Amino acid sequence: MARRSRAREAALQLLFQEDLNPGVSEAAEMDFLFRKLNSTDLVAFARSLLDGVRRNRAELDQLLEQAAENWSLARMAATDRNVLRLGAYEILYSDTPGRVAINEAVELAKRFGTSHSAQFVNGILDRLWNDYRRRTGQKPP
Repeated sequence: MARRSRAREAALQLLFQEDLNPGVSEAAEMDFLFRKLNSTDLVAFARSLLDGVRRNRAELDQLLEQAAENWSLARMAATDRNVLRLGAYEILYSDTPGRVAINEAVELAKRFGTSHSAQFVNGILDRLWNDYRRRTGQKPP
């Protein structure tokens, strides 16, 4: 598994934990990240993903609900919901190319979700990315 993919996986695990059991200390999160990733660069990347998703959660959730026609985030499996948040954050706020962010999210959904999670995540993030490109005037790569 690629290094940044491992960092995304660790970030997803912490987002999932926070979603179901809020209140984990930052020290416990950092301990988990260092044990799992064993690299200050990867810990910094995972931390930036976590902080970004948390900082922008309200907007991410609103945009995801718009892209997920007839689905509310509350109805989604916790794994899918947090994979979507992570992927949406990378699409909208990071320098990760949109297709890469979507592919990484789909791989996380395959690994941690149900048999239908990958298709579900792909469809929603693809719609979100296309809507974002239309709003910002970006051309497809």
